[in-house]
Amino acid sequence: MEKEDLKVLNKGEEEEMELQGYRLCRWRLALVGVGVLCTGGFLLLLLYWMPEWCVKSTCTRTTARDADVVLMRSTVGFNNISSSFCQIRYFTFHSTKYYWNDEVQNFEVLNGLEDLQVSCSTLHSEHSAGLNRNQQEYRKLFFGVNEIAVKVPSVFKLLIKEVLNPFYIFQLFSVILWSADEYYYYAAAIVIMSVISIATSLYTIKKQYIMLHDMVAAHSIVRVSVCRASNEIEEILSTDLVPGDVMVIPSNGTIMPCDAVLVSGTCIVNESMLTGESVPVTKTNLPNPLPGERDEDNDSAYNTEEHKRHTLFCGTHVIQTRFYTGELVKAVVVRTGFSTAKGQLVRSILYPKPTDFKLYRDAYLFLLCLVAVAGIGFVYSIVLSIMNKVPAKTIIIESLDIITITVPPALPAAMTAGIVYAQRRLKRIGIFCISPQRINICGQINLVCFDKTGTLTEDGLDLWGVQRVENGSFHLSEENAYKENLVKSQFVACMATCHSLTKIEGQLSGDPLDLKMFEATGWILEEATEEETSLHNRIMPTVVRPPKQLLPPEPVASPEQDMELYELSAYEIGIVRQFPFSSALQRMSVVARRLGEKRMDAYTKGAPEVVASLCKKETVPENFAEVLEGYTKQGFRVIALGHRRLESKLTWHKVQNINRDHIEANMEFLGLIIMQNKLKAETPGVLQDLHRAHIRTVMVTGDNMLTAISVARDCGMIPPQDTVIIADALPPHNGQAAKITWRYADKPSKTPRLEHKTQEMYHFAMNGKSFAVIEEHFPDMLQKLVLHGTVFARMAPDQKTQLIEALQGVDYFVGMCGDGANDCGALKRAHGGISLSELEASVASPFTSRTPNISCVPSLIREGRAALITSFCVFKFMALYSIIQYISVTLLYSILSNLGDFQFLFIDIAIILLIVFTMSLNPAWKELVSRRPPSGLISGPLLFSVLTQILICLGFQTITFLWVRQQSWYTVWKPFTDVCNRSSHINMSDLNDTEVDDHNIQNFENTSLFYVSCFQYLIVAIVFSKGKPFRQPSYKNWPFVVSALILYFFLLFIMFHPVEDIDEFLEIVCVPYEWRIKLFIIILVNAAVSVVVEGAIDLGAFKCLTRLCCPRKLAPKARYMHLAQELSVDPDWPPKPTTTTEAKPRPENGSTYQFIINS
Repeated sequence: MEKEDLKVLNKGEEEEMELQGYRLCRWRLALVGVGVLCTGGFLLLLLYWMPEWCVKSTCTRTTARDADVVLMRSTVGFNNISSSFCQIRYFTFHSTKYYWNDEVQNFEVLNGLEDLQVSCSTLHSEHSAGLNRNQQEYRKLFFGVNEIAVKVPSVFKLLIKEVLNPFYIFQLFSVILWSADEYYYYAAAIVIMSVISIATSLYTIKKQYIMLHDMVAAHSIVRVSVCRASNEIEEILSTDLVPGDVMVIPSNGTIMPCDAVLVSGTCIVNESMLTGESVPVTKTNLPNPLPGERDEDNDSAYNTEEHKRHTLFCGTHVIQTRFYTGELVKAVVVRTGFSTAKGQLVRSILYPKPTDFKLYRDAYLFLLCLVAVAGIGFVYSIVLSIMNKVPAKTIIIESLDIITITVPPALPAAMTAGIVYAQRRLKRIGIFCISPQRINICGQINLVCFDKTGTLTEDGLDLWGVQRVENGSFHLSEENAYKENLVKSQFVACMATCHSLTKIEGQLSGDPLDLKMFEATGWILEEATEEETSLHNRIMPTVVRPPKQLLPPEPVASPEQDMELYELSAYEIGIVRQFPFSSALQRMSVVARRLGEKRMDAYTKGAPEVVASLCKKETVPENFAEVLEGYTKQGFRVIALGHRRLESKLTWHKVQNINRDHIEANMEFLGLIIMQNKLKAETPGVLQDLHRAHIRTVMVTGDNMLTAISVARDCGMIPPQDTVIIADALPPHNGQAAKITWRYADKPSKTPRLEHKTQEMYHFAMNGKSFAVIEEHFPDMLQKLVLHGTVFARMAPDQKTQLIEALQGVDYFVGMCGDGANDCGALKRAHGGISLSELEASVASPFTSRTPNISCVPSLIREGRAALITSFCVFKFMALYSIIQYISVTLLYSILSNLGDFQFLFIDIAIILLIVFTMSLNPAWKELVSRRPPSGLISGPLLFSVLTQILICLGFQTITFLWVRQQSWYTVWKPFTDVCNRSSHINMSDLNDTEVDDHNIQNFENTSLFYVSCFQYLIVAIVFSKGKPFRQPSYKNWPFVVSALILYFFLLFIMFHPVEDIDEFLEIVCVPYEWRIKLFIIILVNAAVSVVVEGAIDLGAFKCLTRLCCPRKLAPKARYMHLAQELSVDPDWPPKPTTTTEAKPRPENGSTYQFIINS
């Protein structure tokens, strides 16, 4: 394969794929056609299952440019796609169109207007007029119809896809074989089971498609008004929108049908569909820098993430708009269809990343082992039959029958049962699951990441107090700002104006923090009505004013003076412009004007460190850092306020277009607002349970680092005696390498403690900026830091996802618990993500809890462990069932006999299915233990357990088979053989009517093996049905106990008290009473040996054996354990405080570093 023919799509992204081009080859197609005919269609099935083989057998390699078919290799596997190549060369994969780009000689995705790297000023100057109809039609060719189409496949399509599953094809082969061997009843039973299984599967899949379709289609097609280049407004269907169209946002609101950027006006939007927060967000128009100010910083290229405060996202609800008279609220369409934010969310649900779990990989390996065992039996039966001159038809049927016995057709149904029961139990405790396969994976979780606000702590904040600053020094803290002497202070003016609150249907709504802060002032907010706005030639500002009782009493005046005096004494502030809160800038600002004043004021609020850096140094108190640290250590959320009088030359129009950087500079520091964020009552107890179970807990939050550390200490995530080391990383600057400075979060009073290398003795904390620098410049150190990293503060949503990936990179099984707001990516990426929000954003999370606290996490892990152990039990039981039956059949083949049709039926239906579906019902153990279940089937103790039970069953069946032939009464059974002395009861005419036994089913060996094997199935079921420490004991599972007791009773009854009708039905023969006693002894000894051996394995017999066989200590498998071992002997770890680590670049990828001790 030539390297240049291999193209890489979506390089560096999550969906990175390799692409190869192929062209159809006629002679290969003809050859495959002949092969399909010769194999009776089996080759076609094989090519359907293996897309890579299909392409390589029917096509020849060519360049990607000239390809008819492209083969793509991704993390999921291979996909072959027929390309639509006319004049425009493209193909569609996972609802995304890839177009051939001649310039880069590769296929690329067209997302929308962002691809053009349009600057903000260009968006205003060149794109705000709209498109003409020709441009719109031309773009529609490329971008297609603007809809997120979730096609619900027809039942027929789903049926064909389901039926062509290799497992069902194997079942079809089994049914045909059994029918040929006249095993009609069992064949019918398997057909009925398969039909029920397929019908259930189809119903579930169809229901999920319909739910998703309904969720997406609810508001997907609406009528919208667009501006055309000819200055006319045209009404079209939202499906006709293309990137570049200018959409008019109606004043009464709408559901957005695309992603669009506001170029004029303001909107109030509910983004709960995307963020999980039902808090209205104010969206302002995209800044349009003046010609003289257009530099790289002020006029950057438009980017959805960077300019999200100006972007209206698809699926979000525009509640109301604010506008100028004569001007409409306009937005330029930037993305349509599946390229939109909502489209990406729907794509992630339609095409999820497969969860690669060791259990499922091992299950296939295990099945391959069973197939190998079947192969041995296959060869054995052919050789045996040829030696005994058996007819060819019988040889083929009986040898193929061995395969169907060894690979049990009921295995997938049995494996699913445990997961279905676990899902039902989770639903009962208010945890809903949209990805049932993840339940098993949750049983392996050994680290849980928690969001802070709304997850560990209460959602709402309470105002604890304020601390004002005057003349560069702090006042004493005050409980509130609701005081007469403060009513006209800049501090209160800032609290009353610097927010994004709005009135919706007469109710104040907005960010909870803003709401608490505004309510604390006691002021009143008034917004202009539509009628008022239309009377003025500009946007009417939102006005705030204090309540009358706080203002000084007005002088008594005559009625003529009333109006004049009112204007003089009224104290109102109008909010002229808002710069919304930006998580990247960590602040928000407003420009406001007091009634009667000519000059405007700028107010800002945000993270204290950020606001202090924007203020004049002389206005920031010298002890600012100590005061702030004092509050954050106590777990308070601190917000700083700043103010600046603006120049009189700044008119209203200039303010509307000015960049926020000009406003947010040279401010005066006003003081601090201290908010209290209480821990949820359940938090400390749950974290204690997780620590007892040796499950690591990590906090990942968007809040301030010291606040986060304080909350981590309060809730017990960081024990009081442990040290917290903060890693401050700085990117390369002015030719200096990137470096990390290490410092203690608390004063290191007990530094020597770090001499003792205990894992729990130290914790790392870092913020999002440091995390980004370490990830880029210290990739090898990042793995060491996440090993003890407990607090990750100021983390952006994508950084939360990167942290989850870093933890998974060192082999942790990661759980994530968040309130669904900015945690969507992390919830999706974690092995077990659980959302505490029931809003639409929780569609991205595999689990959603109805209880809005973290008590659901231990419950989920317990249920996961129970489901995982159930899967192991069922798999081991099904493996033993097939091997026991295989042993019985192989022994009987040696005397040209077999098990009867109704014997198979009784074993497979009455014993196996009943036991499998009831043994999975054990509920989870009531508490989390420190032991973790094994992650895969291919583990020493598990395999040892299965092998020992196989040997025990083989031994006792062989003893039975050989011993029965040694009995004094033994003879080759004939219909008139009477070893039970029942001749007086036998009517000779009945013997004449007896059908000839072609298959030689009825004989003493068959009957003896049937009895022993039936008891063996029940013995291994009880032996493998494990209880404590992961599941409740089996005796509490009454359906299983009752089923097992009924079967024991029935088998003992027919063994000691033969009933002629039952014997006839099961084709078993009468054996002497003393032989039945001997059989009973064999069964008792078998049971005792099985129980003792399994008990010994549980108590660690396997570990003792491995120590004897290989005395040297094995290296830990998990990467994090291996790293912990390395670090425990590293004298430079953990880094000492006041030291610096510098990155030293090296030629190959990655980095190395050296510790530098500061003098």
